[in-house]
Amino acid sequence: MKINFKILYTVVLLAFMSYSCVGLDVTPDDRTTDVEYWGKPNAVYNMINSCYAGVASADEIVYADAMSDNAYVKVLLGYTQSIGNGSYSTADGYVLLVWNSRYTGIRYCNLILDNIHMATGLTADEVNRFTAEAKVMRAYQYFELVSKFGDVPFSDKTISMSESQEIPRTDKNVIIDYILKDLQDVINAKALPTTAQASEPGRLTHWAAIALKARIQLFAGNFEDVKNLTKDIIDNGPYRLFPSYEGLFTIDNENNEEVIWDIQYKPMDREHQVQYQFLPPSLGGYTQIAPLKSLVDNYITLDGYAIENAPAGSYDPNNMFTNRDPRLAATIAYQGNTYTMNDGSLHELNPSKDAYGAGSDASPTGYYIKKYWDNSYRANYMSGLNYILIRYADVLLMYAEALVELNKMDQAAWDLTIKHIRVRAGFTQSSALDYPGNANIKEIIRRERRSELALEGLRTKDIIRWRIAETVLTGDALGAYIGNVSGSVNGFVKVESRKFDKEKHYLWPIPQNERFLNKNLTQNPNW
Repeated sequence: MKINFKILYTVVLLAFMSYSCVGLDVTPDDRTTDVEYWGKPNAVYNMINSCYAGVASADEIVYADAMSDNAYVKVLLGYTQSIGNGSYSTADGYVLLVWNSRYTGIRYCNLILDNIHMATGLTADEVNRFTAEAKVMRAYQYFELVSKFGDVPFSDKTISMSESQEIPRTDKNVIIDYILKDLQDVINAKALPTTAQASEPGRLTHWAAIALKARIQLFAGNFEDVKNLTKDIIDNGPYRLFPSYEGLFTIDNENNEEVIWDIQYKPMDREHQVQYQFLPPSLGGYTQIAPLKSLVDNYITLDGYAIENAPAGSYDPNNMFTNRDPRLAATIAYQGNTYTMNDGSLHELNPSKDAYGAGSDASPTGYYIKKYWDNSYRANYMSGLNYILIRYADVLLMYAEALVELNKMDQAAWDLTIKHIRVRAGFTQSSALDYPGNANIKEIIRRERRSELALEGLRTKDIIRWRIAETVLTGDALGAYIGNVSGSVNGFVKVESRKFDKEKHYLWPIPQNERFLNKNLTQNPNW
């Protein structure tokens, strides 16, 4: 039986932001563990769809970068900015939301793995495929928990309410080893298809399992494994860079050859409104989340120089958006930049409405998000645009980073990865495309990763695993240039001061609400 996940997502709609009232991996009060339930024709299909819908949401991906030096949120309550500026506590609502949502996702995966043997009407191949999908998604959920909280409660079985209130934390390394083994078992079993099916968009493939394993190994610092896993995808997978960087994130080009795993939406059936929260007022948006100057400054010049090291004639601070990486204009809207409307016309930012300080609905930084702009939105900014979790460019960047860490980067590897990505971005000058040698190569790769994957929800994990958060998340967070007026720093708007405590903030706190329920949950250091 084939299953269209864009349609089935409407069955449950258990997106990330709707999980806030569900606790730790408990047996549900409904009948989902009954033999009668699992004997129904669509029981497994509906439950696996719950697993998919709980992996992530458009909102989660967009707001993740505000926990990093890429973006800022002007509304604190219930969002990520308190994590970005270091003011969050054990009672933080977003921290609790993440904890609960991840354990809800784990619960659904465990329900499938515990009960699929009771299902009727499934072929052996379907049983194997659904089992593999549940294991991959459970691995994703545990990775999200471990990367934020460190040691967390772990179970590979559905547990009761009483058990959930007694289970202690498991060493994060034990959990990582377990989910890596699960992923390797899935990869070895070849139960997932090697190519995405047009009739079943969004379903996991063999290569998505490999890419997720590479991402986990990257976070763990196991670079030899990252090298081998990503090279397998590069050599044997069906993926390629989509020709247009800006076009990659549009609804017309969904499910293209670069997408390895994405969050599926569908106009009218399953939609999101996240772009209302990042579009400029001149387009009717109310801008809560906006890019920071730090991200703007990360983009190199067209001739390949970081702006702080650019020679005379390469970068002009008085014309800071000229001669810059084309991905800057594709990712961030600034005065003089445009959004392409559905009829092909260009909409330029309006200084009287969109400039910093123009109104309460204007950007708090003076910059706006352009990536993931859906010009085909319906009323109230409802959009069916998919959000990408893993794409081929990320695989190339993981491979490049692994080679650098292993001291194996060379001309051929550079051409395969960074040069390839920059050519797609629109670079043409040899000074930007030629292999620069090993001087500052780690910094170059990290900068490239930030520019290519900006506002895709990955920056926070990068600064955590690189152990640079105390540097990039401490000090003034700045926005656009507004001149030397009150409240500016060297002419740039100051949105807030930030502090990252390296003795505390590399791990989130275990939510105090959970510790009230479970006395066996210890707390992370200095919380």
